[in-house]
Amino acid sequence: MVRATSRLLQRQGYEGTGIKQISREAEATLGSVYHFFPGGKQELAAEAIRHGDEEFAVLLRAGFDSSPDLGEAMTACTRLLAEELRASDWQDGCPITSTALETVGRVPVIEEAVTEAFANWQAVVAERLSAAGIGEEDARELAGTVISTLEGAELAAQVARSEEPLLVAGKHLARLLGSYLDGRP
Repeated sequence: MVRATSRLLQRQGYEGTGIKQISREAEATLGSVYHFFPGGKQELAAEAIRHGDEEFAVLLRAGFDSSPDLGEAMTACTRLLAEELRASDWQDGCPITSTALETVGRVPVIEEAVTEAFANWQAVVAERLSAAGIGEEDARELAGTVISTLEGAELAAQVARSEEPLLVAGKHLARLLGSYLDGRP
């Protein structure tokens, strides 16, 4: 149910996804959806965001673990994102963006899950930047920049149906991160 909800939210957003559609996609009865998620669509959406959070964190770790060179690792992250987006025929962008934008300020349980997801992604990146030798405060701030840039580039790639925005973002993020390692921030 959680995986089905995550994909539906990713493609249709919160408002465009109904609980009956979730039960059909998950091949579950409506009763079982409410049995496992008594809070209904809001509870299920929050759990789906947590699922999407972990999926994206795994991708970030895979990209950053692909090379000891921070610049190469950064471009690997954007290549992985571009490959997944292309493989989904440009449908599966960020697993939480649509839902986050539709529910901000209106659905606290979802807003909390989204806030936790962004914090988790930034922590994953900050940890890698710190391990590469970037100071803790700079690593934390740069991690926010990396995540914000990836979010924007992924949206631009999805709209353009092109990998280019992600690949260009990766190239420039690699240069930015390298400047901190070279002592030129």
